[in-house]
Amino acid sequence: MKKLSILTSCIALALSGSALAAESSHTNNTLTYQDVFNIEYAANPVVVPNGKQVVYERRSMDIMTDSMKRNLWTVSLDGKTHLPLLSDTHNHFSPVFSPDGTKMAYLSSKEGQVQIYVRDLASGLTARVTDVAMTPSSLSFSPDGSQLAFSMFTPGKAKPLFSLDFKPKDAKWADNAQYIDQALFQRDGAGMKRPGNMHVYVVPAIGGSPRQITSGKHDYAGSLAWSGDGKQLIVAANTHDDAQFDVFNSDLLAIDVRTAKVTELTSMSGPEYSPKLSPNGKKLAFLGFEDNGKSNQITELYVMNPDGSDIKRLTPKLDRSVGDIKWTDNSKGLYFSYDNEGKKHVAYVSLSGKIKTHTDALGGMSLGRPYTSGHFDVTDNGQIVYTQSTGVRPADLAVVSKRGKVSQLTDLNSDVFDHKTLNQPELMEVKSSVDGRRLQAWIVTPPNFDPNKKYPLILEIHGGPHTAYGPEFSTEVQLFAAAGYVVVYGNPRGSTSMGADFANEIDKNYPSEDYNDLMDMVDGVIAKGYVDQDNLFVTGGSGGGTLTAWIIGKTDRFKASVVAKPVINWTSMIGASDIYTFMTRYWFSDLPWNDYQQYWNRSPLSLVGNVKTPTMVLTGELDVRTPMSESEQYYGALQLQGVDSAFVRIQGAYHGIAAKPSNLARKVGNILAWFDKYRADNKAD
Repeated sequence: MKKLSILTSCIALALSGSALAAESSHTNNTLTYQDVFNIEYAANPVVVPNGKQVVYERRSMDIMTDSMKRNLWTVSLDGKTHLPLLSDTHNHFSPVFSPDGTKMAYLSSKEGQVQIYVRDLASGLTARVTDVAMTPSSLSFSPDGSQLAFSMFTPGKAKPLFSLDFKPKDAKWADNAQYIDQALFQRDGAGMKRPGNMHVYVVPAIGGSPRQITSGKHDYAGSLAWSGDGKQLIVAANTHDDAQFDVFNSDLLAIDVRTAKVTELTSMSGPEYSPKLSPNGKKLAFLGFEDNGKSNQITELYVMNPDGSDIKRLTPKLDRSVGDIKWTDNSKGLYFSYDNEGKKHVAYVSLSGKIKTHTDALGGMSLGRPYTSGHFDVTDNGQIVYTQSTGVRPADLAVVSKRGKVSQLTDLNSDVFDHKTLNQPELMEVKSSVDGRRLQAWIVTPPNFDPNKKYPLILEIHGGPHTAYGPEFSTEVQLFAAAGYVVVYGNPRGSTSMGADFANEIDKNYPSEDYNDLMDMVDGVIAKGYVDQDNLFVTGGSGGGTLTAWIIGKTDRFKASVVAKPVINWTSMIGASDIYTFMTRYWFSDLPWNDYQQYWNRSPLSLVGNVKTPTMVLTGELDVRTPMSESEQYYGALQLQGVDSAFVRIQGAYHGIAAKPSNLARKVGNILAWFDKYRADNKAD
């Protein structure tokens, strides 16, 4: 009865806490749970070939379907004209322009299943190009604009060893057993992996029958690049026999469009992907790295001849991972994004390797938690259009000129935020008590903050652990602050954006001294004098959930904790997660049955006997990245230890709980209800 009463009271608290927060927020003009459904943001800007406009995805939340809606809008680069292009109750997204600038291909659900459409820009007329049963992706026009290439999941046939063949007609039997003979048989966000693979197709741009040009039991996915003469498509694929275990080892392959002949262009030990052909057709750029076996590896930018010869590294000295590469119109260099000290930047690199950074303000797209994020595109004259991070708003579009002048192009959330009080994330730097390393963290204070008062504190910990937080807008953090908490979050060792050495401080050693770094951040906020040390709380998700469980096994300084979607026992996680072949190879030095002790020594379950902190465990019901069984183990262990605990299972949610706006609100509401239950004051003094 104790378990049931705790869970029931927690749910009641979540509902009552939500109602109280909503009432208080209405009075004080602070963020509410209902605002989660009112947020909009800009994404995926694509410069129109005329150089005067940008097409972008205007993303919003549909309260009736509990989902994100994507429409296409245009805005002029002077910001004076902002109009809908394809905006209705359906989803329209992923715009791509033909090389001559006369047509725009895009994906749309307007007739049910997502299909490819092509719009003539002069007339505004639109043609449906495909009639396929699966969702296309990675659209790419051929150089002459006559064909479109795309990737699409292509179902295969299950081959069971045994099946019953005497089922009477109209009999109602149990479903056939699933026969599985592949290592990676499930995928978070999709569930059990259906028989089949991602393959590449071409279709006439005016519509017709798609033709499959790749085949076999391997996935051909990611961006597609046409050769200059339009005779080949270049794509990344891991076609090695042990692809399910050597997960990084993808290569660039050239596929003959007519004959489907495959030519291998690269064969590095790590991944090669994201091929981009220069406008003059003389160079092929791509991303990748040589595999060194570390848990975190720096992705570099390479260029080579289209036949795979003369490979050159353009960013060997950057010590930051590169992404989202785009050629300049004159083929003399490329623009790319990278994370540095919690901020996402856009930089230019010449073919000689000279790098110049143009902005550090990409972001505003990670609505749940403050992860680095952002999209951008570049005009022919070097203006960069990007999703802008301000820390207190989701992404709008902005443009920065070659001389550094920034102009905001959109304003999507004034109706939601102008009358509300949200405080900017404030950077705090502290030194690690372990080795004196410089650590970065950000503090968000409650609305109407008074530094002379004392406030409860929430330590919020990012996942990954090889990811990075920054001064981004975060619905979760701002809702915590609106409820009267000071929030601190940061990048302990193991985080990205601080270089390879910093990230690999936890290589084969996680969790470890990242615990000390997080405690140093908490102490740094306390030293400012406005935190009530009797009201400290801690939470985090995924890797942050693992660290939260580790923390409460090490210290009793927190009044309560919420352990979200954690790994609790590394041995049981291996084999149950959808990434177990990766984990055993890059996070440990041997398999668990050969060296059980290293798995146990790093498992929070090994510390559960020390836990006294009241703890809620919260996980998505469908999660297979950090499987539900991990949370079940931990909750059971807490109950056996007599720890005041509760278990929240978010229905219909995979690892990414915030994929549905209602689940994002439920997650925050349950966390705050649990913390409010254990606050010594139950309000700021």
